[in-house]
Amino acid sequence: MSSSKSSSKKIVDLAAHWLRPHRTIPHTPWRASNRWDLSPLRMLILGFGLFLFGIGEALLVQSHLGNSPWVVLSEGISKRSGISLGWATFLVSCGVLLLWIPLKERPGFGTIANIVVIAFALQIGVDHIPLQHSFASGLLLALLGVALVGIASSIYITCGLGPGPRDGLMTGLHQKTHIRVGRVRLVIETIVLTIGVILGGHFGLGTALFALLIGQAVAVSFGVMARLTHQ
Repeated sequence: MSSSKSSSKKIVDLAAHWLRPHRTIPHTPWRASNRWDLSPLRMLILGFGLFLFGIGEALLVQSHLGNSPWVVLSEGISKRSGISLGWATFLVSCGVLLLWIPLKERPGFGTIANIVVIAFALQIGVDHIPLQHSFASGLLLALLGVALVGIASSIYITCGLGPGPRDGLMTGLHQKTHIRVGRVRLVIETIVLTIGVILGGHFGLGTALFALLIGQAVAVSFGVMARLTHQ
């Protein structure tokens, strides 16, 4: 019995070690020196992270419990215009990128890749992942989606090739207004979610879970990344 308890404690301690959140972005071996410092390996890692991000968003959509705020907007536009969710996501990202101009933000390779790859992966996901019709399976898919977006964020952010359009808008507004980043993000996502709901985008428990858990999912993923790369 004592041996079993000791083994259980070791497993719990090991899990707690690996899942401890990280407060900063770890400096990985593949991190770029600037936003256009490209290499085949770095581009492959970036593309993989962005593709996973899109699939994570698709899992939330197919959970049928509610989308992340920006996808609520994209879905609302998709329903109103008749274009696919992937194209709506692409157009929203392009529109957000235009808002960088007065903020004097500069895109990187990762910014452009973010627009294209996430929209592409999201559409693939909604086309091939079955829509859930039970609460239990939907909840499982929603939680998996949040976790996958967290992991994907840690992968592509550590490439250092530039923020996505939404993150760049957030940091640009923060620098211009000197309002805290968290508050800027809250205001942006509240506006985006409201417009999306008005247009007919799907929100619900999945939306709330995303808002509550995504920050921790990214922080935990950064922690795992830091320990894997010994940073």
